[in-house]
Amino acid sequence: MTMHTFPIRIYYEDTDFSGNVYHAAYLKFFERARTEFLRDAGIHHSELAAEGLAFAVRSMQIDFIAPAHIDDLLRVETEPVSATGARLTLRQTILRDGKILVGAELIVVAIRTSGGAARLPAALRALCAAKG
Repeated sequence: MTMHTFPIRIYYEDTDFSGNVYHAAYLKFFERARTEFLRDAGIHHSELAAEGLAFAVRSMQIDFIAPAHIDDLLRVETEPVSATGARLTLRQTILRDGKILVGAELIVVAIRTSGGAARLPAALRALCAAKG
């Protein structure tokens, strides 16, 4: 799997007073898409938590290009870029009818719920290896 796609419908609760999607709502959309990307790869947050592992966003760069509006049906694409022992770099894009609305590149790190860094699950590292 190199590119994962996740649909998002825009609801009233996602918008601000202007009728556009509130900027922070895009973070929720990206998070949901990353969770489904992992789930489709056989990696489940509940199983990781039982093993004392979790993910944390280390950094994120976002480019807001055009607004989304109520009732829009968007597509969030998630693509692994690279992986090291504890870091995963992802590229995520939100599109409407093939037009890019928001783009992001982020680094996610694996952590132990008790504190400190952890190795990325092998299945996740394999996704990035298969891409390259």
